[in-house]
Amino acid sequence: MKKMIAAGLFALSMSVAGSAMAEPVKVGMITTLSGGGAGLGVDVRDGFMLAVKQAGNDELEVVVEDDAQKPELAVQIADKMLQSDKVDILTGIIWSNLAMAVVPNAVNQGTFYISPNAGPSQLAGKMCNENYFNVAWQNDNLHEAAGAYANSAGHENVFIMAPNYPAGTDALTGFKRMYEGELAGEVYTQLGQTDYAGEIAQIRDSGADAVFVFLPGGMGIAFTKQYAQAGVDAPLIGPAFSFGQDILGAVGDAALGVKNTSQWSKDIDNETNKAFVESFQAEYGRLPSLYASQGFDTANLILSAMEKADVKDKDAFRAALKEADFKSTRGDFEFGNNNHPIQDIYVREVVKEGDVLTNKIVGVALEDHQDAYAAECGM
Repeated sequence: MKKMIAAGLFALSMSVAGSAMAEPVKVGMITTLSGGGAGLGVDVRDGFMLAVKQAGNDELEVVVEDDAQKPELAVQIADKMLQSDKVDILTGIIWSNLAMAVVPNAVNQGTFYISPNAGPSQLAGKMCNENYFNVAWQNDNLHEAAGAYANSAGHENVFIMAPNYPAGTDALTGFKRMYEGELAGEVYTQLGQTDYAGEIAQIRDSGADAVFVFLPGGMGIAFTKQYAQAGVDAPLIGPAFSFGQDILGAVGDAALGVKNTSQWSKDIDNETNKAFVESFQAEYGRLPSLYASQGFDTANLILSAMEKADVKDKDAFRAALKEADFKSTRGDFEFGNNNHPIQDIYVREVVKEGDVLTNKIVGVALEDHQDAYAAECGM
């Protein structure tokens, strides 16, 4: 496990200090910094810590530990952070199975959990909790947006594919929730699969006019390369998870032209986002990813609440979090009744800027979109 404690200096103005409390806030970040998927956790951490550094707030302390994408280790770390470190807020978890192992117990004990990524349907719906907030999305959102885009693009016979595990099932469910056309095929692949010759042959024979894939990490890298080499005409559609800044370098030119859906892009036109992209590049020497933007927004949400309330006054601090009075990289930001965002989700296209593969916004798939599980939440 890796561990880091960070704090910064924060010069509150007298007017702000008059409304803020002096209680320090201790944040425990449990995220994936080693093994498969480490890049996602690194980007969440780096975006979060950039916001902390920029705020210079010595009333905010952050403890970071590596869960190695192991649920049992995440639970162990959470127990230590809650019982020994006495953190006020937990954050950082990337994967939904780890979130389900940690979050219900933490929020039921009265600790705030603010998700910078994982948004399982249970926590958005029947298991919602007043102490749980999600700054990123509900898991289905980007897939739903891909289905909506397929309609607007005129695709009527889409082949859909995902790995056979819970997030893969959720992905195809989300796509089908919005897609109005026929399915040329629906295939679940093996988790961790790297050879897609058989599936590509199925796509070629299906007569599909487009292909939607959710293949995170190395699976997506392998499939996209093999699909481009196969020369199948049907265009690819995917969520940003498979075509984000964190993996485009590994995919290479095979990703050029792919449409993908995301609630964030580096070209969202507002001053906060422009400053975030520039400062992230200056700090870390690379373009930020979707995950980095979510870490940055999560930290700024916490900082905004700290300006309004003492974290020990849970009702007041919870109300300040709910207000979401911070400048998001996405522009306007609002929580729904279940403490998940109501937000626009964009269509992006993979392009090359100089020698760098990246994304640019080409449309809006869903405006002011709220997740499908909010109605099940009793709040």
